[in-house]
Amino acid sequence: MVHALLALIGFSAGFIVAGGVVALMVGLGILSRFIGISHTAKRIMYYEDAILLGAVAGTIATVFDVRLPVGVWILAVGGLFMGIFVGGWIMALAEVINVFPVYCRRLGITKGLSWIVISIAVGKTLGGLLHFYMRWGQG
Repeated sequence: MVHALLALIGFSAGFIVAGGVVALMVGLGILSRFIGISHTAKRIMYYEDAILLGAVAGTIATVFDVRLPVGVWILAVGGLFMGIFVGGWIMALAEVINVFPVYCRRLGITKGLSWIVISIAVGKTLGGLLHFYMRWGQG
């Protein structure tokens, strides 16, 4: 009985956090920006389904020790997609709150903004690859 109660509390907390994340996405206009850039407004129901399934899967993966019997290649492809998603989130959030224009105006940068963004992306990618190659963070 105690385990069932703890599972219910865990699921409830996960749904609250996921709801907050989705509210942040909608409130900042990130979701509508993704839809606008990709020209997929006709498929809005797929976005809603994906967000709901992602929230449920994230809640289950966080509350329980879930292990999937998949190979290294599927793990690598999944990691690539997750990295693209998080990178897209970061860039959309930075764009919404005008980080790059303010940063460039204060530093007096007038040209090469695209190279700065590409350098940030490459640095983040190489840092992540080095982190996993060196197995940092594993006790």
